[in-house]
Amino acid sequence: MSQPSTDSAIPGDNLVLPFRTDRSGVSGRVVRLGALVDQVLTRHDYPEPVSEALGQALALTALIGNALKFDGTLVLQTRSDGPLGFLVTDFASPGQLRGYAAFDAARTAQHVSDTPKDQGRLFGAGHLALTINPGGQLDRYQGIVALEAQSLTEAAQTYFRQSEQLPTFLRLAVARHYSAADKTWSWRAGGLMLQFVSPVGGIQKSTAAAEEESRLVGEDEDDWQRMMILASTVEDHELLDPMLSPEHLLFRLFHQEDVRTHAAVPLAVYCRCSTERVATLMRSFPPADLADMREADGHLAVKCEFCTTTYRLREDEIG
Repeated sequence: MSQPSTDSAIPGDNLVLPFRTDRSGVSGRVVRLGALVDQVLTRHDYPEPVSEALGQALALTALIGNALKFDGTLVLQTRSDGPLGFLVTDFASPGQLRGYAAFDAARTAQHVSDTPKDQGRLFGAGHLALTINPGGQLDRYQGIVALEAQSLTEAAQTYFRQSEQLPTFLRLAVARHYSAADKTWSWRAGGLMLQFVSPVGGIQKSTAAAEEESRLVGEDEDDWQRMMILASTVEDHELLDPMLSPEHLLFRLFHQEDVRTHAAVPLAVYCRCSTERVATLMRSFPPADLADMREADGHLAVKCEFCTTTYRLREDEIG
């Protein structure tokens, strides 16, 4: 058994690391978010369960977005009737992320008191949508699955099964990390995704008399089952540990499968807001809505929900 090969030097944080196993032929990606996710979650300062859900969504969006083969965008969005009624993250190729959430403060406080670790109840019932926009003249694609008191991980698993028909393993982790050197707490997020891409693909019907459920092609193959067992041993602290590089994590999990990493893709926070964009948006508002935005000195104030920047414009700047 040898150390996994790599095509480039790998930084420890804010990256997606694609990999493949030679023995089992399974592809996957690891995401590790440090300062990036801390910047997003700290500036929003949401209640902890909301922050954890948004952190998971950022990690998931990076994992999926890394598979884009063009300069496009991927938007992950949830709408539901739970305390966390709306969540959105988006990924712009090759590795830019942003996101925010909207929630009912009173219901979220009650959720924290009653069932703080039940993410399914936090979301409630609704839907998860993934929208891919390749730009140019290419058509936009959107896949939607129901949210039925599920965690984000469970809903994403359903999406991969129904929309992509690929056997998929997914694990997401988010937590605060204490730095003894700096004596500070900061958010970290990580994730692991495996997919078995069959030459045939799609769904096959089980022939077992006692089992009528549909099975994905490749789902019962020994190679996939073995990789699932190995992947399921990963723990949250391993996905988050800044002292454990993604490369060494993969070697720890899959060294028997001859795991090989590809070039790591760096990730960064971004936002598309600007004074010009805000002015253009405000021109579409009816006068009554603009009046609600007017401050005492006459300026019109709008806050970007993604980066929390507040823009104060004069009426003549809007036109």
